[in-house]
Amino acid sequence: MRNLTMLVDFYELTMANSFYVLDKNEYATFDLFFRDVPDNGGYAIMAGLEQVIQYIQELEFSDKDIEYLRSKKIFDEGFLNYLKNFKFTATVHAIREGTPIFPMEPVLTITGPIIECQLIETMLLLTINHQSLIATKTARIVHAAQGRTVMEFGSRRAQGYDAANFGARAAYIAGAVGSANTYTDMMLQIPALGTMAHSYVQSFDSEYEAFLAYAKTYPSNTVLLVDTYSTLHSGLPNAIKVAKTYLEPRGERLKGIRIDSGDLTYLSRAARQLLDEAGLTDCKITVSNSLDEYLIQELLRQGAQIDSFGVGERLITSKSDSVFGGVYKLSALKKEGQWMPKMKLSDNPQKTTIPGQKRLYRLFDEKNMMIADVITCANEVIDPNQPYLLFDPVYPYKNKTVRNFKVVSLHEPIFIEGKLVYKKPTLNEIRAYHQIQMKTMWDEVKRFEHPHQYYVDLSQPLWDLRQDIINEIKNKETVV
Repeated sequence: MRNLTMLVDFYELTMANSFYVLDKNEYATFDLFFRDVPDNGGYAIMAGLEQVIQYIQELEFSDKDIEYLRSKKIFDEGFLNYLKNFKFTATVHAIREGTPIFPMEPVLTITGPIIECQLIETMLLLTINHQSLIATKTARIVHAAQGRTVMEFGSRRAQGYDAANFGARAAYIAGAVGSANTYTDMMLQIPALGTMAHSYVQSFDSEYEAFLAYAKTYPSNTVLLVDTYSTLHSGLPNAIKVAKTYLEPRGERLKGIRIDSGDLTYLSRAARQLLDEAGLTDCKITVSNSLDEYLIQELLRQGAQIDSFGVGERLITSKSDSVFGGVYKLSALKKEGQWMPKMKLSDNPQKTTIPGQKRLYRLFDEKNMMIADVITCANEVIDPNQPYLLFDPVYPYKNKTVRNFKVVSLHEPIFIEGKLVYKKPTLNEIRAYHQIQMKTMWDEVKRFEHPHQYYVDLSQPLWDLRQDIINEIKNKETVV
């Protein structure tokens, strides 16, 4: 087992040491949220919670860790002893994996001694940021595929083996049917997918010999890569020949072909015609080669005859927008038994945070379609039997009253005072839940160009609290 406890930014340790020395380990609440959707999209997908849970459960400073910190000659011995006997006692709430999420809403909150909250910042962010980024990209690609199969083929292009493994996990949650990464099948039961590379074909004296050898090895699951030399003049004719002379006499069918280069629209349409004329109407066509949601959308618009897509580097690295900008900010501090809301006020309005302990609700209409998310103060409850006023937190005059709605609390308890209370779903349960949630979101929010802005509103009490704190801070700044 790897000990990732020391995967922290150094300032988390220096701050924690100072808190300890100053006897300032009071209770605090931190929120993890993000400010912008990757690719200027309309939504993101929550992922990585299971790995957050595992990390917290395994938090333990080893003797080697303590000796390293002692060697820096800046940490108090009492603090080092605190770390040696460290126990996680905080409370964590989070949004379920697979849920569509939106800017500024707290997707994870932690309440506990400020040292504990501060020490886990880096791992929370890198875990949620990475998997949410890949899940979001995959959800877009799956949407573009319009019901056709999407396979994750990107492990060899990932930025390291953890990115390959957890990227495959996030992709599977968001709708990919499996991965080329065999490790994830063995460890996570994500179906491993793949047949042959060009090197297999090149290793034989002829393309036909290569196809025949493969068919003999895997007669019940023959999928042939047909673009090593010439897709239409060599690959397809040889694949059809193997189907007719070897597979069909034995009661088997050619399961599929894969095209990895060239004009995929033209080649797939021509291939479909040749296969159909040969009576291979059930033979599936898979394409790969630097695909993403934009290219897939355009291929299908042009009438490409494609049954499944193998998507690699542009998925596993989210190449078009490779950063999920999650941040982790203090929102409340307990002083003398009273919770005090805290906020960051910035000249950049987008970086001004939302203060206080909060809850997050999602409102659905009578057809179970998402209306809006509402961030409230922690003690607020939204009554679905009463009309509710929604208003834009930046432009409050943009408002509407909703009636006959259903309300769901998105924050689920994960740890209560250090004890895990969350029943972790299986990966397939998370995947199925994600598919259901995506059906509740309007297509206008899912489109790639100028998506409809899904509203994340503040309740009136929370908006008032925020404005009061902004005014209070500004008044202090003007005092000479």
